[in-house]
Amino acid sequence: MPRQVFLYDPPDRFVAGTVGEPGQRTFFLQATAGSRVTSVALEKAQVAVLAERVDELLDELVRRSGGETPVPAVAPPDLEDAAPLAAPILEEFRVGTMALAWDSDDDRLVVEAQAQVPDDDNPEDTLLGEDDEDGPPLLRVRLTGPMARAFAKRALLVVAAGRPSCPFCGLPMDAEGHICPRANGYRR
Repeated sequence: MPRQVFLYDPPDRFVAGTVGEPGQRTFFLQATAGSRVTSVALEKAQVAVLAERVDELLDELVRRSGGETPVPAVAPPDLEDAAPLAAPILEEFRVGTMALAWDSDDDRLVVEAQAQVPDDDNPEDTLLGEDDEDGPPLLRVRLTGPMARAFAKRALLVVAAGRPSCPFCGLPMDAEGHICPRANGYRR
């Protein structure tokens, strides 16, 4: 079966969001263009790393160009997006591998999220080339500099909106507290 590639160049909207209560949330990347919507599931840590790396890459572009790049230093207020994910949320696949690149010809940040591949005895089989027509599904989004800044800002806010951390051990606390290892197992 040929590889399914969900391409958004550029999307009308590209956001990270969640479904569920803190502690039980499912994280998604969602790209929309017109009536077309693609949602892919991923882990909280993947969202955090993606947002941090996007910011780092954009900061480096600004630094190297001396401010002459079409990338703003901060997210433009007019691109802030606090709206929920578009419903219904239909998961296309669960993300396994992600990649970032800057296309200097078009001044676009390219975000790629590839579906997980089954773990086999041979890990070399999971490394697929760009031209592999039979590879796993792929979401490819091409963002302008301002859109990328807005994406990173929202993604970091989504990650931080989870359960509060215990002031003693740093582990997440549920609404009814948690058993803190620093307090020898007593509830705080």
